[in-house]
Amino acid sequence: MEETTGLVTFEGAGLTLLGSQVRAGQQAPDFTAIANDLTEVSLSDFRGKVAVIASVPSLDTSVCDREARRFNQEATGLGEDVVVLAISMDLPFAQTRWCAAAGVRNARTLSDHRDGSFGTSYGVLIKELRLLARAVWVVGPDGKVCCYQLVGEVTDEPDYDAAIAAASQALPK
Repeated sequence: MEETTGLVTFEGAGLTLLGSQVRAGQQAPDFTAIANDLTEVSLSDFRGKVAVIASVPSLDTSVCDREARRFNQEATGLGEDVVVLAISMDLPFAQTRWCAAAGVRNARTLSDHRDGSFGTSYGVLIKELRLLARAVWVVGPDGKVCCYQLVGEVTDEPDYDAAIAAASQALPK
């Protein structure tokens, strides 16, 4: 499996990412993750929609909490043709509890805890922590990535405006 160093840090310490980076212009790999109700959800379930995929280390941290809440809020203004997926290694039970406490209803939280296949398919599984690096992909209705952000410092937030603008531009005219 491919290992990449020098792209991501946690409080300044370098980390190793497992898998191949999925960048703008590439076809988004399909993946399967676990929904809060323990069913399997795949990216292909949303074919024809714009998908904003945000990988976060853990919803139980302040930065991830702010990010998921922000994308949840932004999702209301994007319309029915956009789905927001927040993916972490948190157990589905923890995600359910967090969603209820945070009032998150527009973004869908998904868990990659079972086998880390999303993390390795998208190149964001942190070897040292078995958490996902903070990244955002916007996938157009055609399945191609039109925006990609890998946040260099895990404790920093992504560029929300760039992701939302890319999602808006990817909507069918």
